[in-house]
Amino acid sequence: MGKETGFLEYKRKDPGYRPKEDRLKDFHPVELRLTESEILEQAARCMDCGVPFCHGCGCPLSNVVPELNEAVYQGRWREALDLLLQTHPFPEFTARICPALCEGSCVLGIHDQPVSIRQIELAIIEKGFEQGWIHAHPPICRRKDRVAVVGSGPAGLAAAHTLNQKGFQVVVYENASKPGGILRYGIPAFKLEKRIVDRRIALMKEEGVVFETGVEIGRDLSTRYLMGRFDSVVLTGGARQPRDLSVPGREQRGIHFAMDYLVQQNRILEGEEIPKGARIDAHGKIVVILGGGDTGSDCLGTAMRQGAKQVLQFEILPEPPLTRSPSTPWPEWPLLRRDSSSHKEGGERRWCIMTESFVGKDGSLEEVHCAKVEWVSTGKGLGSSPRKIPGSEFVVPAQIALLAMGFVGPGRNLLVEALGIELDSRGYMRRDERGMTSQTGIFVAGDMSTGASLVVRAIKDGLDVAAGVKDYLDE
Repeated sequence: MGKETGFLEYKRKDPGYRPKEDRLKDFHPVELRLTESEILEQAARCMDCGVPFCHGCGCPLSNVVPELNEAVYQGRWREALDLLLQTHPFPEFTARICPALCEGSCVLGIHDQPVSIRQIELAIIEKGFEQGWIHAHPPICRRKDRVAVVGSGPAGLAAAHTLNQKGFQVVVYENASKPGGILRYGIPAFKLEKRIVDRRIALMKEEGVVFETGVEIGRDLSTRYLMGRFDSVVLTGGARQPRDLSVPGREQRGIHFAMDYLVQQNRILEGEEIPKGARIDAHGKIVVILGGGDTGSDCLGTAMRQGAKQVLQFEILPEPPLTRSPSTPWPEWPLLRRDSSSHKEGGERRWCIMTESFVGKDGSLEEVHCAKVEWVSTGKGLGSSPRKIPGSEFVVPAQIALLAMGFVGPGRNLLVEALGIELDSRGYMRRDERGMTSQTGIFVAGDMSTGASLVVRAIKDGLDVAAGVKDYLDE
């Protein structure tokens, strides 16, 4: 371990954010960086546990966290980078946006604040880029096998990177104008600046991955063309069908799905043209966000930057506790209230709120009608369900309502339909242990198969399915 008494001598330190009054004026990254000396102190807090739950129970990628921390504390940065890249192809993404599952299962977190693992990993990968240690590594030998990856989000990039490194000829098809998927279009730039995405894409291109953007399979390219040119196909289109809210007045103008709102803002920042009348602009308006998760938080931060008059975020679930809930004992990911940088910028959060209807005038939203709920046990260990509290109704004026209630499936996909791939009861593609669908040679990875989840889990699934593709093509 780096320092035997480090966890006793040093307290956890987070980098903090740029001043609120400054960061609300732009979409630049809000999180600051720890200095190198501060990173060394945080690495020194690692106890080098006998059973390191941080990379066994916490991290889906199984990053060897204690070894990384020790190498950093001892100044062996290049070794730390090599260790990190053995398990993780894109640390620069998760070190900025991951909720740090590893920290939730840190042993030090049982009685103190956990080690700042995410900040240490960010320091490692950025040190690698700054020192010029990270550069293109094209495969020494190329195989004749060609693989198409449809979708360029985290799962698609992970699969493409791995297969390319194994020598396969990889082409990534993306229907947007630029690659990156949710990393580019779904996550706000103030959390993940797009130069970070561009930097990785450029590196992958140097290594031989071909990106074809603005292409939708089934519309621009036929499935016959795809199957005729490639030995295997990996589908990584993500979970695209958002959960809707079927209440009176849903048809009013001003009600949008959260991801449509976030994608549009990122497209604007990328310099793309938005059709006249289609722009969702919160400037001077009251915005109600329905959904209390990360997507809702991202909407809050975006609306604040657009100059919203007021932002309200409603969640139907109860307010989480401020400390770890007994229902999620260590080393499980703790249930507790988390306030993002956006929550610290303004707006108002309310819990146990249900939406009953939308009311408008001349077809445009003017009011959101809500009520308070209480959660009542359904009995026999089947959990609980919300029940409206009589007389708790209230009305909120609003010109924009954003639905941020998660996703219910991958949505309609022309390629999937054309290939006749079997779906499960939820509409997700069935696959075997290697990730292959009901159609031989067609694989699926990420949210398109598992349902909406974290970027780090999508990356892990992309790596696993890439291994399945290699096994199939080696047969």
